[in-house]
Amino acid sequence: MNPSGVAATAGVVTALAVAVVAVVRLRARRTIATPAQRATYEVLHTASLAAPPLRQGLTEASAAKAIRHLAALLGARSVGLLGESSVLAWEGPGSHHRAQLIAAAAAVTDSGRATILRAAELVCDRLDCPVTGGVLVPLTSGDEIVGALVALIDDEPAPGLVRAAIETGNWVSAQLALADLDASRDRLAQAQVRALRAQISPHFIYNALSAISSLVRTDPERARELLLEFAEFTRYSFRAHGEFTTLAEELRSIDRYLLIERARFGERLQVRLRVAPEVLPVAVPFLCLQPLVENAIRHGLAGKPGVGQISIVAEDAGAECLISVEDDGVGMDPDRLRATPTAGQHDGQHVGLGNVDDRLRSVFGDGFGLVVETAPGAGTKVSLRVPKFHTGVRAS
Repeated sequence: MNPSGVAATAGVVTALAVAVVAVVRLRARRTIATPAQRATYEVLHTASLAAPPLRQGLTEASAAKAIRHLAALLGARSVGLLGESSVLAWEGPGSHHRAQLIAAAAAVTDSGRATILRAAELVCDRLDCPVTGGVLVPLTSGDEIVGALVALIDDEPAPGLVRAAIETGNWVSAQLALADLDASRDRLAQAQVRALRAQISPHFIYNALSAISSLVRTDPERARELLLEFAEFTRYSFRAHGEFTTLAEELRSIDRYLLIERARFGERLQVRLRVAPEVLPVAVPFLCLQPLVENAIRHGLAGKPGVGQISIVAEDAGAECLISVEDDGVGMDPDRLRATPTAGQHDGQHVGLGNVDDRLRSVFGDGFGLVVETAPGAGTKVSLRVPKFHTGVRAS
């Protein structure tokens, strides 16, 4: 090789060496630098893996998914999750002590305090049994003790293990309390939907069937079509599952509702619909728009002479969907609206508005309630914002 080739090759090798050093240094900066940082990361990461199943409550299935991560957090020889009278999940040796542990857990449930298990409480006829001590910590959900966390070792329990077990038990109890809160929220949401159905259904069903019956002799084919639409509307409104639906499904149900109402009002009811296609898949609380439309017809247009119009608009606004239902009906005094918090919905004056407002705020936060604009003779406009994506919100 000539001298110039040798020089070129040397230059390439030097450049590669510099590049490798730079990459190594860059990667070194991106890694966790100290043992303390590494330990913190590992603890938080392990806790994040154990949290999701525990947020489902304390069951055999959730305990089985969480137990391995709890064992890693405690670093004990064996770790178990106990229910009221059974071992829900176990990791490590010593499961043959379950009868002793269940008896000890009953005592912990009575006292409400953690207890140290020594060799005398863990007597065993197995020569190869490595368990000679441990800690038993009560697990609570709210004010109720629902189980226990046990950590077993092959020595006398040291103060460090006791503190670690108590703190881990407190953390598990916090996750179970959140699970109970989630379940309570779901029960409340279901109760609100049931209340909304009970509030809307009677007068609408009566009016719908009256309108359809009036067509049975004069236009039987039209009556048949309306009955089919009514059946689809009630099927959607009384479905047994799902707290959320898509905006497209909600609007489809509203279209059936308006079709039936137009059979009653005739040309007096005009509808203007403007929906951006991008927002049709957005998840919204089930039956969050139909009450607004029914309110507009029942209280906005029913008392207005001549033709009345309802406008339904759904717009794309970046991370949010903006929805409004507006009528050019009789309107009302804003002071009267404010006099009954979240809009007097419980005296029958405004069908389901308070229910919808409560559900929106419960799901998305206080910044996402209904906004009502009205005045006597000026109609009413009800607006709401819905995030396009929100944790825990998924159409079903």
